[in-house]
Amino acid sequence: MIQSLIDWLDKLGPRFYIAFIKDDVWRLYLQGLLTTIELTVVALIAGTILGVVVAVIRTSHAQQRPGRRRSIFLGILNAICKIYTTVIRGTPMMVQILIWNFVIFSSSRNKFMIGVVALGINSGAYVAEIVRGGLMSVDIGQSEAGRSLGLGYLDTMRYIVIPQAFKNILPSLGNELITLFKDTSLVNTFGLADLTYRASRIAGNNFDYMPPYIGIAIMYLTIVIVLTWLQGKLERRLRESDRR
Repeated sequence: MIQSLIDWLDKLGPRFYIAFIKDDVWRLYLQGLLTTIELTVVALIAGTILGVVVAVIRTSHAQQRPGRRRSIFLGILNAICKIYTTVIRGTPMMVQILIWNFVIFSSSRNKFMIGVVALGINSGAYVAEIVRGGLMSVDIGQSEAGRSLGLGYLDTMRYIVIPQAFKNILPSLGNELITLFKDTSLVNTFGLADLTYRASRIAGNNFDYMPPYIGIAIMYLTIVIVLTWLQGKLERRLRESDRR
């Protein structure tokens, strides 16, 4: 058994050399990784903006004062936002990506744009619920105090409510970022040259799938560990600022 293990390890070295080093193939992995990171950042920005807008609309609708006439316009927007979050959170990410690429944008060749739209809209639904939960966790008396000081709705949200809510939702937002980063691997299904797509092509060319897939798994894991460490460090700094 030991000899068999030694023989297997002897064969493993050349396989990894072919998969990552020979003919500068590592450059393809680097290009795929850069595409993955760029896609994550752009989709995260789009998803965060969309999620915050949806969360503010739904929170505003829920916190309308009882006894007063409710805004019909706000009610329509709230219904649209509720349908959006229900549909996106209730269907698989893979199915959404396939619909965006093969149905809605079937004639488009801009794969990166399709990836951003699919990932951003999906992430926006989850961010919306995370932010909404954070906004609802802040006592409504805080908003009323801001209004009594003469602040408008937007200034009250900006200076009073959102800073308090941010500390509550930071762990969940960090987890959403990590999830979004890993979900970018799904865009290889329609040919966007991300890290997973590059590994699949290299594996197919060499007829050897183990080294490329093990290699990119280590890359994904390393970046997730770094993101988790950064998230923890930011949380500790926020806790320290609360004690001062």
